[in-house]
Order: sequence, then C-alpha cells, then structure tokens
Amino acid sequence: MRIALPSIVSNITVPLLGLIDVVIVGHMGDAAYIGAIAVGSMIFNVICWLFGFLRMGTSGMTSQAFGRRDMHQAWDILKRALMVGLAIGMAFVVLQRPVRWLAMMAMSPAADIMPYACRYFDICIWGVPAMLGLYSINGWFIGMQNTRITMTISIAQNIINIAASLCFVCLLGMKVEGVALGTLVAQYAGFAIALVIVKSEEGRVKNLSEEGRVKNLSEEGRGKSEESNSYRDNKKLSITRQFFSVGGDIFLRTLFLVAVNFFFTAAGARQGAVILAVNTLMYQFFTFFSYVMDGFAYAGEAIGGKYYGAGNDAKLYLTARLLFRWGLALCVAYTLFYIVCGDGIISLLSDQQAVREASAEYMPWVWLLPIAGMAAFVWDGLYIGITASRGMLMATCIGAIVFFAVYFSLSPSLHNHALWLALILYLLARGLVQTVMWRKFLSL
Repeated sequence: MRIALPSIVSNITVPLLGLIDVVIVGHMGDAAYIGAIAVGSMIFNVICWLFGFLRMGTSGMTSQAFGRRDMHQAWDILKRALMVGLAIGMAFVVLQRPVRWLAMMAMSPAADIMPYACRYFDICIWGVPAMLGLYSINGWFIGMQNTRITMTISIAQNIINIAASLCFVCLLGMKVEGVALGTLVAQYAGFAIALVIVKSEEGRVKNLSEEGRVKNLSEEGRGKSEESNSYRDNKKLSITRQFFSVGGDIFLRTLFLVAVNFFFTAAGARQGAVILAVNTLMYQFFTFFSYVMDGFAYAGEAIGGKYYGAGNDAKLYLTARLLFRWGLALCVAYTLFYIVCGDGIISLLSDQQAVREASAEYMPWVWLLPIAGMAAFVWDGLYIGITASRGMLMATCIGAIVFFAVYFSLSPSLHNHALWLALILYLLARGLVQTVMWRKFLSL
C-alpha cells in the first residue's frame, strides 16, 4: 500500500485533468471541439504508448537492480533511458510535419474537426521531448520504490496544466489552442521539477550504493567483491542490450495496443462528431478506472521486480495474490458506481443534448469495463516487474486479433455497439492469456 497509494493519487489526477479539458471544450458550443481534443489527445497518447518502454523497461530493470542492491546499475539505467527518450523526442520535433500528415491521414477526422485537431497538434508536438524524458524518470522512481516522488511531480504538473488551460481559454479567449498551450506549459514544468528532484536524489543513491557494496563485502569476502566490481564494469554493455531487448518487446506490444486504441477513436470519428463525442466521453470512465488500477500495477512493478531480483519467490507470489484481491474489490465498487451515477456524470461532462441522448444507448458497455480489464492491468504490472516482456507482447497480440475479428465481423449489423463489444473482449483476452502464461514465464 505504501507503493500503491501514492501511485493511485498521482494517476487519478491524469483522468481528472482529461475531464477538465473535456469540460472546457464541452461548453464551447460545438461538438467539433470535443472531437478535436479527442483526435489530438489520441495522437499524443499513441506517441506515449509507442515509447512506453522508456517507463516500463526502466521500472522493471530498476526494481530488479534495487532488489539486488546494485545502485550503480540502477543509476546507469536512468541515464540510458533519459538519453534515449530525449533523442526520440527531438526527432519528433524535427519531423513534425510528416508526423502530422501521417497522423491525420490515419485518424481521418470529419471535415469540421480537422482544422482544430491540426492546431492542437502543432502546439503539443513541441512537448514530446519533455513528455518522454519524464516517462523515463517516473519509471526509475517507481523501480526505486519511491512513488511519492512521482505523485508529487504528477500533482504539480496537472495543477499547472489546469491553471494554464483555464487562463488561456477563459481569460485570453482562446479555444482549442488554449488547451494545447496549457498542456505544453505543464509538460516542461513537470520535466523541470523531475530533473531537480533527480539531482537532489543523487547523494542518497550513492549512499545506497556504498551500503550495498559493504554488505557484499561482508557476505562474499573481499576477493569476491573485487571480482563483482569488475563484473559490474563489464555489465554496462549487457544492461544496454537488455534495455533495448525489453524495450523492443514492449514497443511491438505497444504497436498492437495502439492499433486497438487508435482504431477505436478513428472508427468513432468516421461516424460523425456526435458519435465521436459520445465515445470520447464514455471512454473517460475507462480512463478513470485504468489509472486507479495502474496504481496497483505500479506496485506490482516495483515490489514484484524487487522480489524477483532478490530471488524471493514466496513474496512474489504473495504480491500477486494481494493485487488480485484489491482488483476484484475495485471491480465491484466501480461497476456499482457507474450503474448508479453514469448518466449523471455524462450530463456534467457536456451540455450537448444530442450527445447526452446518444450516450444513454451505450452506457451498459461502461458497466462491463472494470471486470473486463482488471486482470490485464494487474498482470501487466507483474510482467513488467519480472521483465517478462515477451509474455506481454503475446497477450496483447492475441487480444488485438480478437478485437479486429469481432469488430469487422459484427460492425455491419451492430455499428458502434460492435466497437464496444470488441473492446470488452480484447481486454478479457489479454487477461486470460497472461493468466495462462504466468507460471511459464516465471520459471524462465
């Protein structure tokens, strides 16, 4: 709970921030503004997901190094992740025009949405280096068992984002551009705060490194310690190889995840502004649940990776059991909450009558989201902690196949309902596959 609770608090601020953005544009008088935020946000979510290995790979490898008390390796992992993240981010800035063309071609938003989505993109693309750099730092702090710092950074960043967006929109009269500028300001503010905290943590990490070295001396003897120091120096290349090996699996896994989420938004966009707005508002329910569940998944990454690195299988199995108990309890609570309050929440998010009326037809799908997605979130955290990236890749691949097979076979008759059914079965398939493969990958 010491690891999970700060993660939950920081993660809750993310969907709340998304809700604020949706509320701001939802009262501008045109559903096209909601659609533009949906399309623009999805594009940058895709970038985050594609390079999610910067956080997930860093978290899993760092937590295992922490379990082995190898702080030198943990520090090396952070430096490599930061260099890779910043390099990728600068590449997106340089190539922003072809990236925008490809993104808009893939999303194919309606004609009334396109200009607003392009304006959002042109501003937010400059924040990609900060966004990916912060991913690396957050993953490192999770691996170091210190989610209170990630909570502090997230809360500060989101307060800045909300304040800046409201200032640009309400005081300066901007519309989509104001929301985008608020996001950009918050991204660099959050990254700057994270860098300052990392610098302040350097001394503590060095002390942990010295404590680990002394403990190794007492346990293994001085001769073995010298051999271990030599091994550590030679280990740097293998750390880099492992980082890119794990990152490669997570990248490919993310391609499947992105394909599903990207297609979900694109399929709604092709059905017009109202259906896109409905799907966007209803997806906020899934986002809220997923970020709360990710708090426990982060605990799985940090604690599971620590015990895996230390070779303590009993504690690792106990961690898995506790995570699933909490997951089931959250499923019950969220399902009941959505059944009772779902329609009221939709009314708060938008004052568009057409959007409210259309949302009522699809609300039962929202009730199924918690139980469908719980296992996938818990297993993702544990698989990241033990760096079983190949298992995550296989599960997401099978889930994506299920998603597209269901949608294309049923969409002619069920239309948007087929899209939601495909999403539910996709989540269930991921959790089921990872459940079956757990013992296999743990024994590797």
